[in-house]
Amino acid sequence: MTETSPDAQRRGRRQLLALAAIFFVPLAIAFWLYYGPGAWRPSGGANKGDLIDPARPLPEVALPTADGAATAPGFLRGKWTMLYVGDGACDARCREALYLMRQSHIALNKDMDRVQRVFLVTGNCCDRDFLDREHPDLELVRVDDPVAAALLAQFPSYGGVPVGAAGRIYLVDPLGNLLMSYSAEAPAKSLLTDTRKLLRLSHIG
Repeated sequence: MTETSPDAQRRGRRQLLALAAIFFVPLAIAFWLYYGPGAWRPSGGANKGDLIDPARPLPEVALPTADGAATAPGFLRGKWTMLYVGDGACDARCREALYLMRQSHIALNKDMDRVQRVFLVTGNCCDRDFLDREHPDLELVRVDDPVAAALLAQFPSYGGVPVGAAGRIYLVDPLGNLLMSYSAEAPAKSLLTDTRKLLRLSHIG
């Protein structure tokens, strides 16, 4: 006979609450750490990127990849993302940004798997010989499709320059929030420093 006493019901509720805590408490702590009052939030300055405040949620949208497939709608979720937006021809500034992303990613060592690198490609796509040779793990996603408009609209404008021409690197959290931006003139270690701090403080992604 199935046990249905009040004590058994209470034990069952406690077990459910414990399971919920395992999944949701780390998420709540992560939110509090970098969104709550007094939380650690990287600020602009000589050694950091530019804080996007408030953080901007990026919409879930399926976009074409450079090889003709399509991303999952939530391709910017589940991991931290180092992201660059620019023309697929990839000029010198673009190549420097992708190099910085790659080297910062490598320097994360054991935390590499928590971070992905994405190139949102505007205009013509792509210099595949260069990208396949130098950045084989870089995800190439085309944003010249009209469905990408809602995604690009969430990126801040700096000096009135369109996001595709700004030459900036962005940091996105595993919930799809746009958190940080780095100019081409930012110190080389800024991206790595901020990413390490966020990974250390967060248990999501």
